Amino acid sequence: MGRSHRRRSTSSALVPADQARTKALLAERNQLQDTVDLLQESIAELQLAMEDVGWTRMLAQAETEFTRDGLTRITAACRLFTIKNPLVRRGFTLRSAYIWGQGVEIAARATGKNRENDAEQDVNQVVQDFLDDPGNRQVLFDAAAQQRAERALFTDGNLFIACWTKPTTGRVQVRTLPWDEIQDVITNPDDASEPWFYKRVWQENTVNYSTGVPETGVRTAYYPALGYRPRGKDRPKTIGGHKVHWDAPVRHIKVNDQQGWRWGIGDAYAALDWARAYKEFLEAWATLVKALSRFAWRLTAKGSQRGQARARLAAAPGRDPQTGQAQDVGATAIIPPEMALEAIPKSGAVIDAESGKPLASMVASALDVPLTMLLADPGQTGARAVAETLDQPTELVMKQRQQVWAEALRDILTYVIAEAVRAPRGPLKGTVARDPVTGQETITLAGDTPMTVDIAFPDPDDIDPATLVKAIVDAASTGTVPPELILRWLLTALGERNIDEILDRLTGENGEFLWPNAPPLAGSAAADAQRAGEDPAAVGPGPMGGLEGEPADEPLPADGQRQFDADWRQSDLDWGLFGGGRPAGAANDGGASADAEGPPAGEEEPDEEEDIDLARFRVS
Repeated sequence: MGRSHRRRSTSSALVPADQARTKALLAERNQLQDTVDLLQESIAELQLAMEDVGWTRMLAQAETEFTRDGLTRITAACRLFTIKNPLVRRGFTLRSAYIWGQGVEIAARATGKNRENDAEQDVNQVVQDFLDDPGNRQVLFDAAAQQRAERALFTDGNLFIACWTKPTTGRVQVRTLPWDEIQDVITNPDDASEPWFYKRVWQENTVNYSTGVPETGVRTAYYPALGYRPRGKDRPKTIGGHKVHWDAPVRHIKVNDQQGWRWGIGDAYAALDWARAYKEFLEAWATLVKALSRFAWRLTAKGSQRGQARARLAAAPGRDPQTGQAQDVGATAIIPPEMALEAIPKSGAVIDAESGKPLASMVASALDVPLTMLLADPGQTGARAVAETLDQPTELVMKQRQQVWAEALRDILTYVIAEAVRAPRGPLKGTVARDPVTGQETITLAGDTPMTVDIAFPDPDDIDPATLVKAIVDAASTGTVPPELILRWLLTALGERNIDEILDRLTGENGEFLWPNAPPLAGSAAADAQRAGEDPAAVGPGPMGGLEGEPADEPLPADGQRQFDADWRQSDLDWGLFGGGRPAGAANDGGASADAEGPPAGEEEPDEEEDIDLARFRVS
């Protein structure tokens, strides 16, 4: 019994110690919990601080990509700054001018005038008709439309171009879909980089013609991505009860996106913080200058004379007795020895606006434009050449954006050509084949006609046209460059916009070049003779030459059917002088052939004894 009592007393003695230890552990646990809560709160505050850009707290950045709602807020800020902030607006103007200021030249190589391929189709005519369509020009191809399109990439980072197509004729008209209305992208389940459909949600505003009352409604539709043309069950007419516009595939142009992102981000986004900082710096600088300009002079006087000095300063200045103008400039201060009048020193005041240039340089870096161009001022240490020269890195950046546009335009024009083949009444003939594995379509034009479309942006760094023309003339003097290519180079160097129309007027039905009323750069017959190892001077005068004292040639006929080289012209004169008739199509002594003509229809060849009217047989 005694042993049991001792055990119970020992056990009861340990209970208070265990309770104390338990209380200590609970207190430590509560302290650690408070520390964890504090750390979590600090991390949350740091995250908010990173997302706080000054005008709103951006809660849009997810793990891999900005959400659609976050991009909407970013777009709104970029649009506002592009309109309101002078630096951002200037940056956009510079970029747009560098990229689109000199236009773009678009032409298909196949013109249907290939002398080596009579079956070639006129693909360029289809392309030019598409480019010249008034609706297409207003949306994408005139100067104002190109500026709007570049602004969309600058502020939104996304541009959606829908290609509305008429199935029977293959005619394509482009229209842009507002970025605010595109809510989602449906991609290939196995490849997120391959878009299939674009979901558009917009508010449709209509007018009831019977009542004249405006009516609004929310509509939803889906548009396939350009190049996505499935068959069978993979080609639904509706998705979730909403129509799929298979006749309006969309080409999505996005910039500044990361790998795997569905959306792009505007060029202006990276410059917003620094543009705002530079604005605040200038505001503070203006406030400081205004404060310093409030007091210009300091008058020191003893206490007994302060009132008198104050009254003198408050008094209105005297006036000139002749003109009546106030004498407030260049006056002389006469003060007693006890007073001192001196200008307030500015040596300790910091009023240098140049110290804010590092902020402006951050804006220039974000927009990829030179600081001298952005501020429209070469600076105190700059030079005119610095302000007018586009450095190579900036030039390459602008060329890179031009290539983005070139790829997008090439995709759209390829679709235009394909629809001209697919349509039953389309202007082009060919076949459409589908890859059994990928499902991609391949267009093959009939007549071995190429589908190549050339898209050329002029060099953004201005080059003296005289230098370009000299280089082109030197290339033409080799006799190895076709004259139509030389003319294209010359027109491009001189800034001509209607190059294709001019080339079309100077190209015959069989693809031959129609020389204008001026001597060519090198006579074709002389060049052929020189390549053959013969004397070029032996071929006689060029196609625009004539007999000594003969009046200048009149313009050639517009149809270009009477094109003569030097040998054929000389033989025609020989025929007129000596009555030596020659059958049509006969070759001259030099081996050249042409469509020879006898006397006009209904007239007989003149006898040798008749007086020959040379003017009658002069080739015009």
